[in-house]
Amino acid sequence: MALFLILVLAAVVLGIVGVVVEGLGFLLIIGIVVLVASLALIVVRWSRRSGRRPTR
Repeated sequence: MALFLILVLAAVVLGIVGVVVEGLGFLLIIGIVVLVASLALIVVRWSRRSGRRPTR
Protein backbone atom coordinates (compact mmCIF):
# COMPACT_ATOMS: atom_id res chain seq x y z
CA MET A 1 0.00 0.00 0.00
CA ALA A 2 2.91 2.33 0.68
CA LEU A 3 4.19 1.80 -2.86
CA PHE A 4 0.80 2.84 -4.23
CA LEU A 5 0.75 6.01 -2.15
CA ILE A 6 4.30 6.93 -3.17
CA LEU A 7 3.46 6.42 -6.85
CA VAL A 8 0.32 8.54 -6.56
CA LEU A 9 2.26 11.28 -4.79
CA ALA A 10 4.96 11.21 -7.47
CA ALA A 11 2.29 11.40 -10.18
CA VAL A 12 0.68 14.43 -8.55
CA VAL A 13 4.01 16.23 -8.13
CA LEU A 14 5.04 15.52 -11.73
CA GLY A 15 1.64 16.69 -12.96
CA ILE A 16 1.81 19.94 -11.02
CA VAL A 17 5.35 20.68 -12.19
CA GLY A 18 4.37 19.81 -15.75
CA VAL A 19 1.46 22.25 -15.70
CA VAL A 20 3.18 25.12 -13.86
CA VAL A 21 6.59 25.19 -15.54
CA GLU A 22 6.41 26.29 -19.15
CA GLY A 23 7.95 23.83 -21.58
CA LEU A 24 7.78 20.82 -19.28
CA GLY A 25 4.49 19.40 -20.47
CA PHE A 26 6.11 16.01 -20.86
CA LEU A 27 6.25 15.79 -17.06
CA LEU A 28 2.45 15.99 -17.02
CA ILE A 29 2.31 13.05 -19.43
CA ILE A 30 4.80 11.09 -17.32
CA GLY A 31 2.72 11.87 -14.22
CA ILE A 32 -0.41 10.54 -15.91
CA VAL A 33 1.42 7.36 -16.94
CA VAL A 34 2.70 6.84 -13.38
CA LEU A 35 -0.83 7.36 -12.01
CA VAL A 36 -2.29 4.80 -14.42
CA ALA A 37 0.49 2.33 -13.56
CA SER A 38 -0.15 2.73 -9.83
CA LEU A 39 -3.88 2.20 -10.32
CA ALA A 40 -3.15 -0.94 -12.34
CA LEU A 41 -0.85 -2.15 -9.57
CA ILE A 42 -3.51 -1.75 -6.89
CA VAL A 43 -6.14 -3.48 -9.07
CA VAL A 44 -3.83 -6.46 -9.57
CA ARG A 45 -3.17 -6.70 -5.84
CA TRP A 46 -6.89 -6.52 -4.99
CA SER A 47 -7.73 -9.20 -7.55
CA ARG A 48 -5.11 -11.53 -6.08
CA ARG A 49 -6.50 -11.08 -2.56
CA SER A 50 -10.06 -11.87 -3.52
CA GLY A 51 -8.99 -15.17 -5.13
CA ARG A 52 -7.26 -16.53 -2.02
CA ARG A 53 -10.32 -16.80 0.19
CA PRO A 54 -11.38 -20.39 0.89
CA THR A 55 -14.92 -21.30 -0.08
CA ARG A 56 -17.19 -22.35 2.74
